[in-house]
This record gives sequence, C-alpha cells and structure tokens, in this order.
Amino acid sequence: MNFDVELYTAFPLRTIGITVLAVNLLLSLLLHTYRGIVRFTSLVDIGRIAGLNIISCLILFSIGYSQVLDPQLNIFPISVILINFFIGSFCLLSYRLLVKWTFKYYNNFRSQSRTRAAIYYTGHTSLMLRKAISDDPEADVRITAFLADTNAHAGKSIEGLPVYASRKGQLFKMVKEGKISLLLIPNDHLDAAHLNELVEECIALNIKVQKIIPVNQWTEGSINNSVQLKDINIEDLLERSVINIKNPQLSKELKGKSILVTGAAGSIGSEIVRQLVNYEPSVIVLCDKAESPLHELELEISENDAKVPIIPYIGDVCDKVRMQQLFEIYAPTIVYHAAAYKHVPMMEKNPSIAVMNNVLGTKIVAELSVEYGVEKFVMVSTDKAVNPTNVMGASKRIAEIFSQSFNNYLNEKYQKLGPVYGTPPTRFITTRFGNVLGSNGSVIPRFKQQLEKGGPLTVTHPDITRYFMTIPEACQLVLEAGSMGQGGEIFVFDMGKPMKIAELATKMIRMTGKEPGRDIQIVYTGLRPGEKLYEELLNNAENTLPTYHEKIMIAKVRTFDFTEVSERVNQLIASAQNHYLTPTVARMKELVPEFISKNSAYEELDKGKITM
Repeated sequence: MNFDVELYTAFPLRTIGITVLAVNLLLSLLLHTYRGIVRFTSLVDIGRIAGLNIISCLILFSIGYSQVLDPQLNIFPISVILINFFIGSFCLLSYRLLVKWTFKYYNNFRSQSRTRAAIYYTGHTSLMLRKAISDDPEADVRITAFLADTNAHAGKSIEGLPVYASRKGQLFKMVKEGKISLLLIPNDHLDAAHLNELVEECIALNIKVQKIIPVNQWTEGSINNSVQLKDINIEDLLERSVINIKNPQLSKELKGKSILVTGAAGSIGSEIVRQLVNYEPSVIVLCDKAESPLHELELEISENDAKVPIIPYIGDVCDKVRMQQLFEIYAPTIVYHAAAYKHVPMMEKNPSIAVMNNVLGTKIVAELSVEYGVEKFVMVSTDKAVNPTNVMGASKRIAEIFSQSFNNYLNEKYQKLGPVYGTPPTRFITTRFGNVLGSNGSVIPRFKQQLEKGGPLTVTHPDITRYFMTIPEACQLVLEAGSMGQGGEIFVFDMGKPMKIAELATKMIRMTGKEPGRDIQIVYTGLRPGEKLYEELLNNAENTLPTYHEKIMIAKVRTFDFTEVSERVNQLIASAQNHYLTPTVARMKELVPEFISKNSAYEELDKGKITM
C-alpha cells in the first residue's frame, strides 16, 4: 500500500486487528512461547518465536486468499504478511535480547570484583563450563579467556573471549593482557605429566590452578546444579598413568573363593578389599586388631551394595589361637598378608615389637596357611627390606626370607615324595613396593596438616628421596603379582622416578599461593633413627627378571635353607618375646647380614662389618 494512509480506510481494521491478535494468542498458547524466562533466552526460545511467526503468516495468508472474512477483498495481501513477519520477529526478539543483554551487562558490572579466570581447553566441555559459570549469580569467578591445548587456536576468540596457547610466552601474555589470576581445568582433561608442567608454569606466574568437578556431577543435581571447583592436590601431580589390568586368570582365580586379608583396616589392606569385591569371591574375611577402622571399612563396603559377604574379624596375627580359629571357621583359599608395623622411627625404638608383629605374625599366618591347605599366601612387603638400615626394614626382610625358604622347603619335600602327592598345597608369593600416596602416616598428609597450621614444613634432610605410588595402583599390582606367582618369587614394582621430599614440600607451599622461605619455612630436622637417604627396589635389569607385565619384575635374591632359617627365626622370636632390645637386633643382623644400622643406637653392633 506504499504507506498511503487513504488506502487504510478500505480495510476492516477492527476485524484485521482481532483476527491477528486471536491467531497469535492461540499460537502462543499452543507453542508455549510465553513460558521462557526472558533473561535466559536461548536458541530454543528463538526457534519457537520464529515458528510462531511463520505459522501465523501461513494462517493469515490462508484467511486472506480464501476471503472468509470479506468476500470482496483480500484483507491480508502477501506484502502485508511479510512486513508483519519481519516487524513482529524483530520486536519480539529485540525485546528478549535487550532484556538478556541488560542482565548480562548488570552481572558483568557486578562481577568486576570477581576473580578473573581462564578455562583450559577449547572443546565443548569448556564452553558448557563457561556458560554455567557465567549464568551462576553466586559464582565468585569471571571467565575472561580460554587456554588452548594446541597452538592452532592461539590468537582466535570463542564467544568473544580471547584464546591463548598453553606455552610459557602465551601464558605471560594472558596474565598481562587479561589480568588472569586463576586457571580452571576440567577434571576429565590433562594427564598427570602435562598437568605437572602446566602447574609449574602457572606457579611461576602466580596463577592459581583449580580443577572443575566433572560436568555429570553438577548437571544431575547432585551438588545443587552449581559448578564446583577444587584445588589441585599434590597427589594429582604425582599420580602415574592408569594401570588397566584385564587378566582373565585373576578373575578365574578369585571368583567364588574364600579370601582372608590381614591388616584389612590399613591403607593397603582396605584398598585390597575394595578391589577384591569386584572379582566376586565367596567371602572376604577382614582381619585386623584396630576396631574402629575395621568397623568403618565394613560400613563402607556395605553402603556400596557389595554382593560379596564381608566378615569383620578382630584378631591379632600374633595370637595363634585366635588365628587358628579363623582358619578353622572360614577356611580361606587365598591369604593377602598386609598386617605389619611400618613406621621406621617407631620400630627403631621398639625392635622387639617389630619382630613380634612383622616376623612372628607372618610365621603364624604362613604356617596356618599350610596346615589348612591355603592355595596362595601373598605377602605385602616394602622397599625398606632391601639392604635395610633400620629395624622395620630388617623385620620385613626376615619375613620375606621365612616365606620364600618355607615355599622352597615345601617344594623339595613334595618332590621327594613323588608325583603321586602332587604339588605343595600352599605357594608363597612376596610383593615389594615403596611409599604410597595418602597412606596412614605418610609425608603428604603430614605436610598438609603443617600447611593448615601455617608451617613450618619439616623435612629430615635436603637430599632425602623417595619413590611414590598411588594406593589403588599398588594394590592392583599386588593382586596381579599374586595371580602370576607360582611360589617363591619376590615381585618388585616399577615405582617410576624418585622425588626429593624437599622439592615436594616446596611445590606444596607454592600451590597454596605462598612462597617458601618467605611465607612458610622449610625446616630440616636431621635424619631419623634408621632412616636412609635413598630407598632401593632392585628394579634394574641386573637384579630382576621381567614378567609379562611391564610394571612387575621378579627380584633375583639368594635362597636360604629353611631348617636353618626356622631355627634362627625361633631364636629371634624368643628374644623378642622377652623384649631384649640389643640381643634381638643382634640376632636380626645375623639373619640379614646386609642390615647396617644408620643413625641408630644399634650402629655399635656393626663394628667390623664391611659396608658398601
């Protein structure tokens, strides 16, 4: 009509207005376009509005050309319908976008004081996280950049935010231009090696690094639909590649069997129990003398709806009568012997107790295993048993010697009896590894406690070095080694590269945003009794034999005559039962000639020995 006002008089404007209003109102009710919250307008809302306008135009077109309302006139010519479509769409969308942008501007104005953060990775997960954080009015961070895992995206932008590459020069540029003080990493991204490298660079630039809990945990309402952040732990940086053990022989060996785990309430024993449940044994007996931790473990397994019967059994492995009762009632087929005292300084002060628990306890459980026809006895040992410098390590080495020589004695005995008697009823297998992350009394929990108190962090020596392994990884390897063992082997695990404890302390301080030596001190207290600077595993090619698993090797160690070992062990136990301290340690050194005390009251006993 070319905007000619006089032509409007020819049209029934009241009828047109009522018709258009009725059609749009009906379509709005049918398509629910009124339900969307204006400030949260999304593509779904835009699609509904576009659909409403298109259908409305088609209905008006049909009404006009059918001349239902006016037989003499097409009251809805196509030009008017098109103009109505564009004007209606523009007004409806402009209104919604204006409200959305107003709220966004208001939120950005409010968030000026929030921590400026970047999200690592430019994939779909990171875009979801950015939207979730931006839409959360309670969030105390503001996303202002992305950090790409490749250089290809550097210099580009995503949703109006700059993208930087994860290399040092670009990180510095990100901090300078974007004033970034926080880097967020999706929890399902980045392996430990790359994470370690990235954290080191961020620490140098005073950028705090946090992980974002996986999306599926906060989209399902489990944590109030709010993005959850957590600090990077030192365990995240020390964790190694995940071990995937899919050994059908292990499943076959454990399924339907009665299994005993001694020391079940400890950090290693409890994780062995958690993993054993997955293999569906007929029953798992949890033996420990620590009542409360044992109770907590039983509750944990029960709450996880385990289909396997769990029997908590309070007992001391040194109590032969109590242990005999256990074997008589539950008749275990496989024994995982993790019960032991492990703290080096404590055992150095109490050598008789170390012998009683670590040697006598192993002897009693081993002998009962043979008496009651146990198929496999798997002992958990330690790297401190290699060339021991302390009572604890020596006691574990004696337990290894007893188990290994007992296995060889049984083999020789059955070979003499002939093939009619078959193979020995019990095979003894030893597994040996170093420190595990997060175990009871380990260095990392202690450092965390000291950090909470504001320091200082205490380290015994600037050069003290230790291997580290995660508890689940160690226990997986224990189960795997136990499965592959044929009897008499001492399996050692690939512990990776050792780490200086002082460097560990420094990194933990910096990860809290503080500076070592300025904000929190590191104090060197001197080596503790029996402690040595470097642990040994004998895991090099000269001292080990390979197995089909690249992380498990067999240690080449000398064999012992069981008759002689048994007699000396009995003498050692008799001395320990009387709690003679120096005589007990002296007998330990006779059994383990390489046992050379370090920083200990028992160094006098080593005079005349040739040390390596």
